Order: sequence, then C-alpha cells, then structure tokens
Amino acid sequence: MKLMIIESPGKIPKLKAILGDGWQIAASVGHVRDLPKKAMGVEPPDFKPQYELIERGVAVIAKLKALAKQADAVYLATDPDREGESISWHLQQCLRLDNPLRVTFNEITPTAVKAALNNPRTIDVKRVAAQEARRVLDRLVGYMVSPELSRQTGERLSAGRVQSPAVFLVVERERQIQSFKVTNHFGVQLFFACAKNQSEPARDSAQSEYSAEWLTKPKFVTADPPYFMDRAFAMAVAEVKTVVVLSFGQTEATRSPPAPFTTSTLQQAASVTLGLEPKTTMESAQKLYEQGHITYHRTDNPNVSDESLADIYAVAVKMGLDMAERPRKFKAPEGAQEGHPAITPTHWEIEEVGETAGQRALYAMIRLRAIACQLADARYAVRAARFESAVEKMAGMTVEFEAKGRTLVDGGWLNLLDGDQADESKSDEPANPIPDLAPGQTLSVAHGTLLEKKTQPPSRYTQASLIRKLESEGVGRPSTYAAILDNIIGRAYVKTQKKALVPTETGCLVSDSLAGNFKFIELGYTRQVEQDLDRIASGEAGYKATIQTVHANLTRDIAALNLSVAPKHPCPACGKPLHRMKGKDGYFWGCTAYPECKATLPDDEGEPGTAKKPMELSSFLCKTCNRPLIHKIKAGQGGYDFWGCSGFKEGCKQSYKNLNGKPYYDV
Repeated sequence: MKLMIIESPGKIPKLKAILGDGWQIAASVGHVRDLPKKAMGVEPPDFKPQYELIERGVAVIAKLKALAKQADAVYLATDPDREGESISWHLQQCLRLDNPLRVTFNEITPTAVKAALNNPRTIDVKRVAAQEARRVLDRLVGYMVSPELSRQTGERLSAGRVQSPAVFLVVERERQIQSFKVTNHFGVQLFFACAKNQSEPARDSAQSEYSAEWLTKPKFVTADPPYFMDRAFAMAVAEVKTVVVLSFGQTEATRSPPAPFTTSTLQQAASVTLGLEPKTTMESAQKLYEQGHITYHRTDNPNVSDESLADIYAVAVKMGLDMAERPRKFKAPEGAQEGHPAITPTHWEIEEVGETAGQRALYAMIRLRAIACQLADARYAVRAARFESAVEKMAGMTVEFEAKGRTLVDGGWLNLLDGDQADESKSDEPANPIPDLAPGQTLSVAHGTLLEKKTQPPSRYTQASLIRKLESEGVGRPSTYAAILDNIIGRAYVKTQKKALVPTETGCLVSDSLAGNFKFIELGYTRQVEQDLDRIASGEAGYKATIQTVHANLTRDIAALNLSVAPKHPCPACGKPLHRMKGKDGYFWGCTAYPECKATLPDDEGEPGTAKKPMELSSFLCKTCNRPLIHKIKAGQGGYDFWGCSGFKEGCKQSYKNLNGKPYYDV
C-alpha cells in the first residue's frame, strides 16, 4: 500500500478516483506544528524555532504514524507553495520519515497527478527555510513590539509585520482626505450638431452631436496652480459662436485583454464584481481547486501554461471568437515568484461548476478571463480635431479646443468579457462621433457649456484597492492579503463604510505609535524583507543572517523608544507605563512592571483615576483577631457608621457599632 498525505480532506474523493486501488490518502488538515502559543519560541543568537504540536496536530500525527507504518512508500503531496513545502517538512520530522517522496501538482486531474508521481523529488529545504523565516519574523514583531506598543499607549494593542503597514496605509490616506483643500476651477465644453450627410468612423451613431473641450494648458494655466479659476473669462469662452478647424486626423487604436487571474487580481475582481470578501473568495477558490475544477489558486504568475493554449483555441472556435495572432505573454509584478501558472479552469469546455452560487460565479469569472486573455484585440476608429476661435468679450483673444472620439470597430475579446473586472475606476467613454473635417473649415457652435469643477480628494481604499496597493508596494504576498484584511478589520483597527476602508481611533493610535519609531512599518523596509525571504528560497541568502538583521533593528528601535518616549500614563509609584486591564470587577489600570510594582488605579472613563486613600487604622483592636479596627463612615442616603476589622481580606468579618466615636464591643 502507498500512502499519500495531502493538506485538505476535501481533495480525497477526487484523488481516490484518480489513483484507484493500492493507495491510502490522508490529510494533515493544514499545519500540524507551530511555535508555542504562550511564548515567543525563538531566541537569539541562533533563532532556532521551538516547535510544538498544535492541539489538532496531536491526533493527526498519531493517525498518520499508524498509516505510515503500513505503507510501502509515503508521498508528501501538500500544496505546491512555500507553505505547503514547510508542511511537508514538518510531517517528515513528526513522522520520522527517512525517504519521503515529495510530489506537487497544480491541478487535481489524472494527467497532472500521474505526471507528479512519475517525477518525485526531495523536500526543498531552501523553500522551507524561507517559510520558516517568514513565520519567525512575524513572531518577533508580534512578541517584541506589541508589549511595547501597549506599554506606551496604555491600551492592549498588537503590532504585525505586514498588518501594521496595511493599517498605516489606510490611516495615511484618511489624513490626506481630511487635510485636502478643495479648489474650484472652470472649463468649457462646446457642442456641434452632426449633419445628416456627415460620415461616421463606424456604424451609425445614435448621438446627434459631438463635443470639444477648451485647452487651458499651457496658454492660460501654469504648473502652479494647474487650474483655470477666472469664471468670467470661462463664461466668455463658452459663448463663442464659431470655430475654425486647425487639424483633423483619424487613426486606429487597439485594446488588449487583461491577464488571467493571479491570487491578487482574483481577490480584487471578486470584490469589485461579485462583492465577495477576500477571505470568502479564497475559501471558494479552495473548494473549486479541491474539486478539480481550477488550477492552484495561490499564484502570482499572470500567464497560462503552454499546454492550455490548445484548449483555449478549441473553446474560442466553438464560441465563434477570434484568437490573437500569437500567444500572449503578460508581465508579472515586480518580485513575483511565478512558480505556478495563472488561475484557469482544468476542463475548459465546462461552463458551470461549483456547489454554491458564489463558487459558480467565481468559476465563471475565472474561466472567461482565462479564455479572453488569448483573444484578438478590440479595435477602435479614433478621430481627433483641433479648433480655434476668438473670444470677442476678451479683446479677441484666441483660444483652442480639442475633440476626441473613438468608435468600436471590432470587439475582439470585448465580445466575451466586459473590461477588467478588477478595475474599480473603469468608465464607458462616449463615442463622440466626430465627422470628416478639413483644416480651415468654419463650424457653427450649437451651444457651449461652462464646466464648474472641483478638485477631488484621494479616494479611500477599498479592500480591492488596498490589495492592489499592498502588492505594488511589495508588502506581504498574494496568499496573505485575505488574512491581512481579515486581521485588521477583525481587530477593529479598520472598519468598512459603504465598501470603503476607514481607520478607527484604535487604528490611528497604533499607526501613530509605530510610525517614526519602528522601521518595520516603513513600506521600503518591509519590501526589502520580502525580497530577503525570496533570496532565502533561491539560496542567495541565509535564514540566520536575515533573522539576526531584523531582530537587531527591532531591539535598537525598542531601546530608542524607551529612552525617548515618555509613557502616556506613568505609574505614580515607579514611573513605568500603566496599562488598562479588565478584572472581575471591571476595568482598572495596573503597572506594566508587575509583579515588581503592584500599584493600581481605578478606571475613570478610559483614563487612570485617582487612587483611593488608604484607610486609617485606629488604636482600637478587634476582639476576635486582635487586629486594628477601621472607622467606616458614609453620609447621606444609604450611608453607614461602624467599626470594621482591618483583617477583613484575611477572613475576619467582625464589625462593631459606633458609640460616641468609639467601637461598641457589646455586639
């Protein structure tokens, strides 16, 4: 019997059907070991991780050990990425496998699985080291910075190596919006009637007029400010009655299809087009992959495999669509690993699959996008004209206008796909049917319009645009974006308002406390760390040196912070920072130097309150335990006046009536 160990149990039915008799298939259900829950689990100078079985991993490993003892050969078929490679290594260590066979496949199809079995390899320890370094770096930042963040702010806050830069981006954008100053400026649009006998650049147009816009640059507008703000002048320009044609030209333009989906663009498109959260998108894609319907969904390669081209051609012919003249290749983002092809269907001819509506919609989007990437360009007829006119009310000063228009001649890939689903800023351009014109020709203006414009602040990030920004800045990796967003929203550092991401007060506090104090929140630094992790995977850098560098930076930043930043709420006893805590009786403030300093203060609406004065001990003694008595008085309704034993915390509940300022012992 041969044993194949995979990650997800959802793949087992499909793989059993492919492998047949003589195989046992079992799942690790993801990771089986991790760093300890309640300790950092890695220490200088060697930074060797101290792994322990996770709670679920204990039972999983026991089961897999029993199966491995009965197997003639063990195949480790965890996912084909760095995390999957790391899981295989942990399985080898826990099961004490001498010669496990590592196999990977990008799709769960008979061809791909059998090809993998025919070409087994050993575990790639360099990729394992890169994944291990990522996990350790995340742990270092979390365990070293989060306590300092809490100490300095007095709040229970956490920092993350990639989550904190993501929060910083959202906070920075919100500050840009808040500080934005609106500038009112003006433009002019002229409209001309389309004569019935005027030729069109393509099929008949439903529009009865075309337009041109006033060119304020460079004659009327300088670089600072780059806006025309003379309303009276603009109104005069809008009243011109005729223009003279300066130039006219017609060309053809093409528009190429977008690349097939990578992990990042799939999450963006599903957010924009289907309204799915990135986490939901990845869960649905995981199910489609497990069911054998799509290729591996964690990839940053925007190109289909060469083997898929024939399948795309066959589907395109059946659908009556024209292919591009030669196979298209798309440029990968900077830093992309390109280990696996883009996300595509495994059976191109199948139009609908999936167990839920969300899965079916996601599959349809993946399939159409992948087919469209190899279709012919969309072609447009493009016309452009320049006009000149004299403004009578402004002493005959001449102004120029420009008209641009394009008409779709051949839809090409647009016959299948309506643009780039990941683009939130897409807009349908009007055809603007400019007729045949000749230089020197005089045209009558049908009417002019004053355009009253306002400068707009930058838009808030959405989940889709933040993912795009993180990718462009090299923060995190495509497979981590869903977790990043889930983390910062789940911790209430960021909230969503009508799809927009808005920082909370807590998120601003985290960002402001880290920015300028810690290098890891800087985008350039985070990008460099990601590149170092890539270099570990390729064998160009070492695990230990990379971790040591980051640890040294964190240590230096923390030391500088402790020297330069005074605690927001210093302890009245020792001067160390106080932090807000929740006990069985509600919130209170405790010293971060506990147990050395046991000072506490009550909570006063989120701020440290005033310490209660210690009760004064009297010279009168308790007749039960011989401890001093305390005179307890409260005036008003519900008040009291009695003597209580100072040993009440130790269990003595004795009390005495007050009689003329003295305890009345005859109880």
